[in-house]
Amino acid sequence: MPRLMPIAIAAIAAATLVNAHGDVAPQPVNTDELPDIGEEWLIENPFRAAAVGEEAWAKAIEIGASGYNQNCARCHGLEVISGGLAPDLRFLEAEEYGDEWYMERFISGYTQNGTTKMPAFGELLGQKAGWAIRTYIETRPDDDSMAEYSDELKAIRDALNDGSATDLEATKARLVAIAAEIETLSGAPVADSAASRAVASLDGSETGVKRAVEALTIGLSAAQ
Repeated sequence: MPRLMPIAIAAIAAATLVNAHGDVAPQPVNTDELPDIGEEWLIENPFRAAAVGEEAWAKAIEIGASGYNQNCARCHGLEVISGGLAPDLRFLEAEEYGDEWYMERFISGYTQNGTTKMPAFGELLGQKAGWAIRTYIETRPDDDSMAEYSDELKAIRDALNDGSATDLEATKARLVAIAAEIETLSGAPVADSAASRAVASLDGSETGVKRAVEALTIGLSAAQ
């Protein structure tokens, strides 16, 4: 795997991609379930599905979501939808250029005129947490792409909730088809959307249906 190297464009990118961050005390993230990626900091996300497989990729998103919500959401927004205080990280390209910029900032933080705009997360959280958060960020769905299916997803959510969706396999198949059509803003090939989360939850149990309803409710709310 390629290793992290200094990047000349970091100072330029800071002017456009960084705004005021809160003085947040980093919260540790449990990454024990993620594959080992070594000690040296990498330059490219090692947790993409093509590199580690669908199961490890999904676990990276799950752990990354937790790490993001504990450490990043206060400034960068829930579901990575920025309210303007900090940059919208959903637009950071899911390729080596975006990876390198992201990890440079994750490791070292950002200070402007003696004021900490973003704390350094690298030493406390570690590389696996950093890449898990990156994986979660880059798989956020495009709001416009989600909007095309919002009415249908709401109808599916309501049908699951009131029990009128009696053919769960057909419902799941439709959700799979919708999930495949929802794009990311980062250019990542697969979006971790409300539809894909609902699919993962529908395991044939009543609890699974409830989880799917919750996933659709949360995802649709965030996209509004």
